[in-house]
Amino acid sequence: MADKVSKEKRSSVMSLVKSSNTKPEMIVRKFLFAQGFRYRLHEKKLPGKPDLTLKKYKTIILINGCFWHGHETCGSYQMPKSNEVFWSDKIEKNKARDIETEIKLKKLGWDIIKVWECELRSKRRELTLNTLLNYLKNKH
Repeated sequence: MADKVSKEKRSSVMSLVKSSNTKPEMIVRKFLFAQGFRYRLHEKKLPGKPDLTLKKYKTIILINGCFWHGHETCGSYQMPKSNEVFWSDKIEKNKARDIETEIKLKKLGWDIIKVWECELRSKRRELTLNTLLNYLKNKH
C-alpha cells in the first residue's frame, strides 16, 4: 500500500517526533521529582544514554514508546501497512540495540527498570508509578 502523503510531507511529520522530553518521560520525571528522587537525564557516559539515571540507587529507568520499541504485547503497537519492510527492519534494530544496551548496563552493575508508554495511560498509570516508587524505596 502506498503512502498517502508525499515523501517530503512524511519527512516533515517524522522530524517532529521527539526522542526526549516525551509525554511518558515527563510523567515519570515529574512523579519521581515530587516524591523527592533526584536523577540525571540522558547520562552520556553510560551506554545508550538512559532516560533517567538514579546514581544513589544504582538504577536506570528506561521509558519506551510502544511503537518505536516494538511492544507487541500491548494493544497500542501496530506495524504500519505502508513500507512494512522498512518499519519492520527499523523496529527490530531498535529492539536489538535495546537488548545490547541493557546487557552493557547490567555488566556495569546497574539495575534496570523499563516503563512502557502503555503503562502510563490513565488506567494503569497509578499502579505503574506506585510500583516504581515501592521498588526505589525498598532499594535504599
